[in-house]
Amino acid sequence: MDKYRLLQTSVTRAFKALCRPVVTGTEKVPDHGPVIIASNHLSFLDSVILSVMMPRRVKFIAKAEYLTTPGLKGRIMRELFEMIDVIPVERGQQSDSVAALAPALEHLEQGNIFGIYPEGTRSRDGYLYRGRNGVAYLAYMTGAPVAPVGLVGTQRLQPPGSNVIRPARFELHVGDPIHVPKTGPQHNGRMRKELTNQVMDAIAELSGQPRKDTYNQSPSAEKDPERG
Repeated sequence: MDKYRLLQTSVTRAFKALCRPVVTGTEKVPDHGPVIIASNHLSFLDSVILSVMMPRRVKFIAKAEYLTTPGLKGRIMRELFEMIDVIPVERGQQSDSVAALAPALEHLEQGNIFGIYPEGTRSRDGYLYRGRNGVAYLAYMTGAPVAPVGLVGTQRLQPPGSNVIRPARFELHVGDPIHVPKTGPQHNGRMRKELTNQVMDAIAELSGQPRKDTYNQSPSAEKDPERG
């Protein structure tokens, strides 16, 4: 068993023993070909949860500083992100920019799974915010189906502003994949907006979150606007 599968198995067992998660719909994730996992975002640990609970390996975008933070916290973060397989993005890059999404396109074109949070950054008040169009751009460029995911209660594992991780029950629900034709660059802003709205409607139904018709901003938005 390779290091990734060993860590996946160990962390999954720990989650099941300590958190008793409710997980549904993972069988809906296609077992081959490119797939986009589009999820709401409540906790720093969401990427770890999605990685270990999905039947196939998922790659994410993450700020490069997560891999270079010094001290014990930095070591823990590096080990987590080594496990979940990330594309580092330098501070100041937007995760729906061409520079950030180019590696995601390549990853999907190789028949793999890419995970994205259309809200761009974590919701700290529990609301589901407007989705940004990066998810739709990736879908039309590659023809990859979008599997919507609703996470419930993951913020209890590590409340906003806290560095302490504590056991708490959470839920993960995968919806029916949304299919679009592979258009390459032959698609427009209206198509991206409509698909993004469809994805966010599916996430809302799965997560049960109340919604806000505004874009979410991280507390450090002025220094590093997070987008997705």
